[in-house]
Amino acid sequence: MTTTQKLIQPKMGLLKLAEKLGNVSEACKVMGYSRDSFYRFQKLYEDGGELALKEISRSKPILKNRIAEPDEQAVVAYAIEHPEQGQARASNELKKRGISVSPASIRCVWLRHDLETMQKRLKALEAKVAQDGMILTDSQVAALERKKEEQESRGEIETHHPGYLGSQDTYYVGYIKGVGKIYQQTFIDTYTRVAFAKLYDRKNALIAADMLNDKVLPFYQSQSVDLLRILTDRGTEYCGAREHHEYQLYLTIEDIDHTKTKAKSPQTNGICERFHRTIQEEFYAIAFRKKMYDSLELMQKDLDDWLEYYNNQRSHSGRYCFGKTPMQTWLDSKELAKEKRIDQLYSKAEVHS
Repeated sequence: MTTTQKLIQPKMGLLKLAEKLGNVSEACKVMGYSRDSFYRFQKLYEDGGELALKEISRSKPILKNRIAEPDEQAVVAYAIEHPEQGQARASNELKKRGISVSPASIRCVWLRHDLETMQKRLKALEAKVAQDGMILTDSQVAALERKKEEQESRGEIETHHPGYLGSQDTYYVGYIKGVGKIYQQTFIDTYTRVAFAKLYDRKNALIAADMLNDKVLPFYQSQSVDLLRILTDRGTEYCGAREHHEYQLYLTIEDIDHTKTKAKSPQTNGICERFHRTIQEEFYAIAFRKKMYDSLELMQKDLDDWLEYYNNQRSHSGRYCFGKTPMQTWLDSKELAKEKRIDQLYSKAEVHS
């Protein structure tokens, strides 16, 4: 079927269906057209036959009303140079350069070049940097950093390989008579979704550090993969003066960067939040109905058994898992992390030299 036939067929179908049903409204409802469209198609068909239905487009733009081509290119260049500025300020700044363009005209130029939002202008800036290797100004760097923070605040976490970013959070499990309050320290590798969890009867900085020291780092070390950065919320167990805060001190000693979520944006740590919902539905809700726990040790044993299933048997729909289990994703991708290790890159360079 040619392009012309594809354009004509649905319009002819509408006209024929209306004739068959004897009801224009019903035909429009079935075909998804308005009555106004039907009568336009009908008039065109009566005047010029099927070919008249080939192209029914909006009126063509009046090019003479557009700004001059050099001015349009200057507007586009300025939008990429200062993506954080709106149309009013851009108009004012361009006037200082001798280019008189109204804010409305700037908006029209942005729409034609798909630059009407700051996010699109930042995306264009990133593409230009990648293609031309241009050096960024301070304002451009600040704008790109703000974009990254906003993406993280919406849960768009940047992660490139196992160990690139871990996500840690505290989950309140509940209160058990004879045991007291129970908190879970959760850690997830954001690339592979391999998860660790340990139960405590309190939450503080020492507990948060103990989780890393007891569960997380031994695993990374056994796999010869470095943990580069950890994302947490701004809870007191994770944030404080570095000089006397156990968690901050531990990260410093282990040379792990610390990133905090945006204030009042819990979705930033959405990977942990989603895991907590899963563990509540698939483990705690079932375990508490089947067994009465009188100690953290007994509960931790069952939790470890469930984590073994979660990491090694349960398929995951994470971004880089593609339906595989978290552990299989780790095994398939950990070489990516080793390729990024500076010491290995340095040793390879020495061999080649």
